[in-house]
Amino acid sequence: GGAAARKLVLNGQYHIPLKLHVTFPHLQCNSLDYAHDGNDSSSGKFEHYHSKPYTFTKRMPTLEEYKTAVGKNTNNRGSELQKQRREGCTVSGTIHIPRVGGTLSVSVSPDAWRRATSVLAFGMDLTGGSGNTEQVDPFHGRLPNVTHYVHDVTFGAPFPPGTNPLQGAHHVMDNGSGVALANVAVKLVPTTYKRTFHSERETYQASVSRHIVEPATLAAQRSMLLPGLMITYDFTPLAVRHVEKRENVFVFLSSLVGIVGGVFVTVGLVSGCLVNSAQAVAKKMD
Repeated sequence: GGAAARKLVLNGQYHIPLKLHVTFPHLQCNSLDYAHDGNDSSSGKFEHYHSKPYTFTKRMPTLEEYKTAVGKNTNNRGSELQKQRREGCTVSGTIHIPRVGGTLSVSVSPDAWRRATSVLAFGMDLTGGSGNTEQVDPFHGRLPNVTHYVHDVTFGAPFPPGTNPLQGAHHVMDNGSGVALANVAVKLVPTTYKRTFHSERETYQASVSRHIVEPATLAAQRSMLLPGLMITYDFTPLAVRHVEKRENVFVFLSSLVGIVGGVFVTVGLVSGCLVNSAQAVAKKMD
């Protein structure tokens, strides 16, 4: 509405909404962090740049979200899934971003990652944490499984004739440890969409490439990135204009009259040839 429209121009710079909806079925919310352009939630920088109501929130997934994220069908026992979904976390919401390239990540929080690797390597928390077992070892002696399901990621208004390749993506970390980074690169094409009898809409078409970065690769590159999901996006300098047009009714009628007239002429010629042929055959027989 009006509030959203006012929010689109900040400090003289054009902004578009970025919608996120992702579920991590094996990672609790207190061990999950999200960031935009390096401004993470755990440090409070994310909320500084993205205040309510245009921000992200973490919560326990609904039963349907959990089923979708783990690939369970409706035949599973509801009581077990209700208990298991408490081990998961869903991040959702909408922020406004400037129309320039950037990064969006949802990953294991730095604190939880330090604790998990410390307990796994030394059998105890060497990070100076409290005695709370859940805080000291949030993953129960294992590395965090960052398998996740992307319900929806939408930049601006979607392009109506096309599909969104960022919806319904399942990133399964099946390397044994469950630790990896799903790296998604998005190229956004600004597209003006115009339909007959409708006003123009500013939309975006997305071209997506994705790959899973294994922990060995992250270690070899001495990367500071944490396991989870990272979306890198950029905007193409060229825009596309898509116009759907309907022919004028008079053009349609004239075409229809031309077709009907052509049919009558063709039928007349064919019937004339048949009649003449029949008469010629009759004369020969006489």
